[in-house]
Amino acid sequence: MPGHLIVCPTPIGNLDDVTPRVRDALVSADWIACEDTRRTGGLLDKLGIRPAPPLVSNHEGNEAARATELAQRIERGDTVVLVSDAGMPAISDPGFRLIRRCIERALDVTVLPGPSVVPVALVASGLPTDRWRFEGFLPKRSGEMERVLRSAETVVAFESPRRVGESLAALAAIAPDRPAAVCREMTKMHEEVARGSLAELARRFRGDVKGEIVLVIGPAASEEHDHDISFAVDALRHLVQSGARPRAAASVVAALTGTRANDLYRALTGREPRQ
Repeated sequence: MPGHLIVCPTPIGNLDDVTPRVRDALVSADWIACEDTRRTGGLLDKLGIRPAPPLVSNHEGNEAARATELAQRIERGDTVVLVSDAGMPAISDPGFRLIRRCIERALDVTVLPGPSVVPVALVASGLPTDRWRFEGFLPKRSGEMERVLRSAETVVAFESPRRVGESLAALAAIAPDRPAAVCREMTKMHEEVARGSLAELARRFRGDVKGEIVLVIGPAASEEHDHDISFAVDALRHLVQSGARPRAAASVVAALTGTRANDLYRALTGREPRQ
């Protein structure tokens, strides 16, 4: 009988966030696929899981080859637990390729609930949560930053502590009054949530910053968004007049402008897109 892949989130700071199901999965695994074997080994020590199941590295450099190897182990009947250094695997961390490989081979995949810094920072920011999107790591180019700031949704993004001051200054130069939050070391001893305008935050974080950083940026005001949709719809109309299919062209323009493809399609055609 084939085995099983269990995707396990691990604490983003506080060990008390380990759920009983995650602990049980770690104890019962035949193999634990982890981003850094030393870090995961330390986590197992702290949780008192000894003897520990064998650890196998699954990081950005070897993920493609490792996905095939681990899927083969699961096909032979092994239970593989997938973890990253912190939080949910595959969310800006390795894991996606192994999950896809298992799905392609019709192998069982179970994802356990648990900690992720993305919703923690979003809620702690005090910014709108009804519509939001995760950007991954904040882009470095100014044009890409402008696309982020045009969003009609709250944006959550990771940033390096070495770059956060520079990035905040670049964002503030485009939209100084936009509300935002810098969430640092969430769930850890030195947790900090700094809220204010981008200009205020850029002044506050000009010096060295330590720890893991999540930026949360409030949505564009309605008048900004209306202007951006107009621009995007004009671009979409030109593409369609040149022979592009409306739905495909809407997806391309949405990716370039940060607007929603369904909104663009609706504005162009007056019809609801088919699901």
